[in-house]
Parts: sequence; C-alpha cells; structure tokens
Amino acid sequence: MGDYVIECVTFLLRWLHVVAAIAWIGESFYFVALDRGLAPPKDAEPNLCGESWSVHGGGFYRKQKYLPAPRELPADVHWSKWKSYTTWMSGFALLSVVYLFSPQVWLVDPAVAVWTPNQAVLLALAFLVLGWLCYDGLCRLFHDRDDMLGAAVAGLVLLLCYATTHVFAGRAAFLLTGAVLGTIMSANVFFVIIPGQERIIAALQRGEAPDPEPGRRGKQRSVHNTYFTLPVVFAMLSTHYATAYAHADAWLVLAAFMAAGALIRQFFVLWHSGGRAWWLLGAGGFVLLAVFAWIRPLPRVPVAPPVASASAGTVTATATVAAAVPPPDTQAIQVLLTRHCAQCHSATPTLMGVAPKGITFDTPQQIESRAAVIERQVSVLRVMPPGNLTQMSDAERELVSRWLQRRAQ
Repeated sequence: MGDYVIECVTFLLRWLHVVAAIAWIGESFYFVALDRGLAPPKDAEPNLCGESWSVHGGGFYRKQKYLPAPRELPADVHWSKWKSYTTWMSGFALLSVVYLFSPQVWLVDPAVAVWTPNQAVLLALAFLVLGWLCYDGLCRLFHDRDDMLGAAVAGLVLLLCYATTHVFAGRAAFLLTGAVLGTIMSANVFFVIIPGQERIIAALQRGEAPDPEPGRRGKQRSVHNTYFTLPVVFAMLSTHYATAYAHADAWLVLAAFMAAGALIRQFFVLWHSGGRAWWLLGAGGFVLLAVFAWIRPLPRVPVAPPVASASAGTVTATATVAAAVPPPDTQAIQVLLTRHCAQCHSATPTLMGVAPKGITFDTPQQIESRAAVIERQVSVLRVMPPGNLTQMSDAERELVSRWLQRRAQ
C-alpha cells in the first residue's frame, strides 16, 4: 500500500507541475508578445510609453504600458508570481520523491561510482543553489552590459551541461540541468522581479517618483526567463528520450538541444515585434536534425560471448568462436535479465515500488512477449538498464540480439 501511495503522490505532483508550468509559461509568453507588439501611444498621457489593440473571443482589448509607472496607483493590480512559485515547488517536490529519495537508482552513475547516494543528493541540492548564485552574480557583475551578460549566461549554461553530465547518471543529469534553469527562472521572479515591483508601488503610495532601475532589472531577468523556457521544457521531456542522455557526449547533445530551443524562441520574440527572421527558425531546425543524425544508433559490430578455452582454461572472444556458439535460448536470456533487469522489472522489484509500466521479466512467457522491446532498448539503443546501473557488458547485449535472431528463424 505504501508503494501505491507514493505512485499516487508522484502522479498528482507531476500533474500539478505540468498545469502550473503551462499557466506560467503561457502568461510569460503572452506578456513577451504584448511588450514586443506595443506601438507608440496616440494619447499624450504622462508615462504612457506604448499601447496595442487586439481582438479575441468576440471582444476588443486595448493594452497600455506605463514606464516606470502610472502617475496614480490603480486600485487593483494583477501580480504574476504564484504560477511561478507553484511550478517550482511542485517540481522540487517531484524531483525529491522520484530522484532524491532513490539516488542509488537515478543519481549515481555506476560507471563512475565516485559518490555515495547521500553525497549525490547533497550535490544535486548544491547544484540548484550554486546555479542561482553564479547566475545572479553574473547579472550583478554585467548589470549594464546586456551583450556581455548574454555571453556569460550562455557560457554558464554550457558549463552546467558539462558538469551535470559528468557528475550524475545521464537521465538525472538532463533533468537536473533543467531544474537548475527552472530554479533560476523562479528565483528571478522571487528575488528580483516581484521585489522591484513592490518598491515601485511603495514609492507611488508615498507619493514619490519611482526609481526606474528596479523595473529595468526586472525586465532584464524576464528576458532571460523567456530564453530559458524552451531549453527547460526539453530537459523536462528528455527523460523520454534515452538516446540523447545515454550518448557518450551527452553534455554536447544537451547543449545543442538547448541552443536549438533558444534559437527557436528568439524567432518568435522577433516575430512579435514585426520581425521575420526565418533564418533563426531554420538554424534551430538544422541543429535539431544535425543532433538526430549524430546520435543515431550505428550498426552493431558483433561481440563474441566469452567462452572458456579448452587448452589454457582462459577466456577468448573471437569471431570464429562466436559463430560456433549457438544463439542463446529464452532460459539463458532469463538468467541474464534476472541479473541485470529484475531489480526493476519484476513482480517484487528491489529498487522501486512497482515495475515501470508494469513490465516484468519473471517468466519465459513474459520475456518472449516483450522480445522486440528488450532488443531495442538493450541492444540497439543501449539505454537499458538506465545509466547501465548493473553494468551490462557489450557481449551480454549481443547475446540478446542473437537470441532475437534465433526466435525469428
């Protein structure tokens, strides 16, 4: 029952996180489009710097922007903050339940095995904090140099991609990169954008002319948030694309996908102000296609299973011996899957509450019914076990492929 409760909690958190993120991103995208589409106002009202008309849902809307603020504070002002906070809190809770509570499964890379599970959890939390501190420090250092700041932030993201993929297992590395950027986005709202707006409103309430600097800083951080959005969305969805995070150069794969997202976002940002920079959309698409071509599974070179030599008692692995050894039967594959996969794919898994997607390999019949999926995940894409948690060898992966060939004959 406890495992079922955790499954329910995970589902509800994921649902809440997605709904809150849709609301936050949707509102953010709307305000970017609104701000970029403003035209010079026709009315000569003090501090009125732009306006636009739109039609939607059978009605006409007139939007106006004041800088740094209107002369009089309106009675009712809408604040854009709770969607951001809800997105981050639900995301952190989901990260904790799925990843931080099972670090030995998701965080620790067995090929490196430098960190203990507890150390991996502390490192994951440190990445969230240090990511924000480094970013905020860059913003304060280059606060009035947007060109240099943009380059510095891009460099920080590239360094983040490299660091996460060399510290954590692949799937967790991609997700944590997105979590760090998401933390930066929400922290921008909490520590910079909203406090700046509060200072402007407080000045109006005192009857003083508000300082425009908090508004400028808030706009700067808001612009950064809009370019982070599509890279973060990719990082969140990347858990379903094992070919990407299982690649040997996963940090470059991650960086390329994020760069493509930023290019595509820039296309739409310029579109809202009348620009038609089709080359940005083409460049983003080209990067995506290039990455897909780069990380495609290559034809496998058969790897002979280890066979004991009759003369010396040693282990040999030659193509001649491989050809002489008959393909394994289902019973042999069941032994292999019990060694490498039963920790998760079993009626009684030891690494998690329930088997992922209900897939179990406890009987020959269950294994044979999933033969094509097993070969695809284990031999072709080579993404299972996740992060090669149980250190499955190339020879063992080749055995799975030869088993499927035997069944096809």
